Amino acid sequence: MEHLERHGYTIIGRNWRCRSGELDLIATEGDRIVFVEVRSRRSVNRFGTPLESVDVRKQLQVRATAQVFLRARGLEHCKIRFDVIAVIIGPGGEIAELKHIEGAF
Repeated sequence: MEHLERHGYTIIGRNWRCRSGELDLIATEGDRIVFVEVRSRRSVNRFGTPLESVDVRKQLQVRATAQVFLRARGLEHCKIRFDVIAVIIGPGGEIAELKHIEGAF
């Protein structure tokens, strides 16, 4: 979250849930609503990278959940974007790597 705020985003929601799924972070950047999927791994291992875990199924779920969020707030006509933040956690629990992919899907 601090990463987004440092880069001018305003967080308007965290861990928003409905029947179709959960939205990790919802932010605004200018006049756009940004839905951010956050993925982390302790290391790159047999499960792949955090970015690789945002597969087509997950993308469809996030999109569907975002539509529910927008309808519930009367924001269907707003500009939107889907970002991914991928985090690698180091051996001491620190953030070893953080990648923010704007417009990831």
